[in-house]
Amino acid sequence: MTFTAMVARERDGAVALARESLDDSSLPQGDVTIRVEYSSVNYKDALAVTPRGGVVRDYPIIPGIDIAGVVEESSSDDFAPGDAVVAHGYDIGTAQHGGYAERARVRSDQLVRLEELSTREAAAIGTAGFTAAMSVQAILDGGYRPSDGPVLVTGASGGVGSVSVDLLSKFGFDVVASSGKPDAAGLLTGLGASSVIGRLPEDPEARIRPLDKQRWSCAVDCVGGRTLAYVLSTTSYGGTVAASGLTGGAGLDTTVMPFILRGVTLAGIDSVQASISTRRALWKRLESDLRPLHLDDLVYEISLDDLPQALDRILAGGATGRGVVRI
Repeated sequence: MTFTAMVARERDGAVALARESLDDSSLPQGDVTIRVEYSSVNYKDALAVTPRGGVVRDYPIIPGIDIAGVVEESSSDDFAPGDAVVAHGYDIGTAQHGGYAERARVRSDQLVRLEELSTREAAAIGTAGFTAAMSVQAILDGGYRPSDGPVLVTGASGGVGSVSVDLLSKFGFDVVASSGKPDAAGLLTGLGASSVIGRLPEDPEARIRPLDKQRWSCAVDCVGGRTLAYVLSTTSYGGTVAASGLTGGAGLDTTVMPFILRGVTLAGIDSVQASISTRRALWKRLESDLRPLHLDDLVYEISLDDLPQALDRILAGGATGRGVVRI
């Protein structure tokens, strides 16, 4: 069976993404074949089509770290034709073909069955929303309550940040949304942010103190770098900072002071290698109490042909919300 896919190929130090016609022999090994209905646009997908982006092992590859669709063929006892499913993380879209194609094949131990969400909603949540849910869960599991004070979200206009704002406001937290995009303020307040501020630290040239004024009870940091260092120094006693991003840099120039004098917890959030049992349990919550309230407000939809421009935009920091790719 032939199908359409967006294939990234490397040549002479450049990576080109183009529409191609493939057949099932191109698909990786796996016991479940999926008719893909939706994927999404993520920063990692943009890196996959960037020379020396650091996420793809070998080209050619079909990018798309999120797969949402319907099972067509299965030799697994756990999934049957017609089941709506979502898959993300592991090597999908980086070392095995991903979601920017009409067909995909994965192992059943990489799949989550959808019960209450449509495939479009699952793609809209995707890796970014799942990471946001992990971050918010870390705060909730720490026993923090809205009465403890405001919660900061950095990189708030991006995929992880915007869903985090939505979820935290759903639970009644006073959310301070930090974004470098002034035109995203309306979106963020619509998602429930009580206030919107610029990038942190406010003075990009200022020295970050080991301990600064306590400003927030907890934080979801999607930026890393100097921003994360500043957030750690301004988090209140006993607070948790859930960190998942590095768009601001992979380095972290900080001290032990927030940890040993204020008892701050730095919680690393990784959705790539999370076990399938963890995924399935959290997706159950994403279909219930962790279901985003304003998902439709976050989504912009594109076609496969729009992908190159959309990935360029997200790499340049010009995208807000969640981009859903209609396959």
